[in-house]
Amino acid sequence: MVSLLQIFVWIAFFIGMYIIVFWLLTFMEHFERSPKRLKKLPEVSVAIPAYNEEDNIEKTISSVLNLDYPKHLLELVVVNDGSTDKTEHIINNIINSNKDRNIKLITQKNSGKGSALNKALEISKGEFFVVLDADSFANSDALKKMLPSFEDKDVAIVLPLMKIHNPRSFLQRVQWSEYLINFFYKSLMGALNCVHVAPGPFSVYRKKILKEAGGFDERNLTEDLEITLRIHKAHYKVVQLLNTEVYTNAPDTLKDFYKQRNRWYKGTMFNMFNYKWMVFNKRYGDFGMLQMPRVFISGFLAVSLLLLTLYRFVFKTAFDHIYRWSKINFDLLSVIRNLSFDFSWIEVNFTNLFFFVVSIILGAIVIFYAHRFTKEKMLRYGIFSLPAYLILYSILVSGVWLGVFIEMLLKRKQKW
Repeated sequence: MVSLLQIFVWIAFFIGMYIIVFWLLTFMEHFERSPKRLKKLPEVSVAIPAYNEEDNIEKTISSVLNLDYPKHLLELVVVNDGSTDKTEHIINNIINSNKDRNIKLITQKNSGKGSALNKALEISKGEFFVVLDADSFANSDALKKMLPSFEDKDVAIVLPLMKIHNPRSFLQRVQWSEYLINFFYKSLMGALNCVHVAPGPFSVYRKKILKEAGGFDERNLTEDLEITLRIHKAHYKVVQLLNTEVYTNAPDTLKDFYKQRNRWYKGTMFNMFNYKWMVFNKRYGDFGMLQMPRVFISGFLAVSLLLLTLYRFVFKTAFDHIYRWSKINFDLLSVIRNLSFDFSWIEVNFTNLFFFVVSIILGAIVIFYAHRFTKEKMLRYGIFSLPAYLILYSILVSGVWLGVFIEMLLKRKQKW
């Protein structure tokens, strides 16, 4: 008899395979192979919100100053959001050492990233507004490769390929693989205007549209996700590129990883509930019919699979063994002596085997193209980082999602 877990797994496999095949076919049809060129260079403002970033801020600002872009067309606005370390001192030193550059410093009491970005947006002069997290830095060619996408007047946001900077710990190397594959997925989604979040590292906005949308939500856990949903609500486009890169630092401990992802996923749930009317809404095309439902159910699906797997392969198996052992007074030596490893093809579940093989093949195709289009070698950081990502990542993410749902049920207040 087919169990509830079996049916649930089949449905999850089928949906996953359908989405992967659909995205791959769409990507192959729409992928832009010949880069566009700018007819005229516009004025650009780069905003860096910073809170206690004394270890990173100098490198981040330097990456902006080293952009391959005319100095007179580039404005840098750094917002010191109530830092208690040497962040402001370092920024002032940089300003004093680069008096020929247009660098502005705003100092405010700690009010959050959304508030800092809105302050920068308010005084910025550029036609385009770039958000750059204080622990990230972009390639020098980023602007010249990203701005041509705005030739389409309906494009509101353009995103670069984001990679982990210098991954050293095992966890960071797992995240390195995660970012490559996830951003390849985002490029697939971008082919149908289905990118649902514009991350902090070097997202470029058309300022006119950003202001029309009302700027950033200052009380939101994930203001980058919320503003992207608002942009889609106004029927503008979000473009994901793979031809230029931005690098960011990643958590190197499980505690920091959990803290970061907990905020991301909790913010995702809050925003999904706030914009639930966009789910399966034909007015928003593929974004409403495909992407919003996928994002909305992803957390529930991850937690359901985790709990069902734990029940089936841990708790139920343990209970069954303990029950059988109790019948023989826990004579485990007899159990060990009678162990056998008989195999019969009759007992093989060929439906599960089919789904497993197809998933492996599709996964291999995605991994191959992800590394090809992001110009990375699959074994760059050793032979274990990619397998570890494939085996461990879903478990880590499901654990974070479970923590998010527990905290939401307990109405625990989010700590940044």
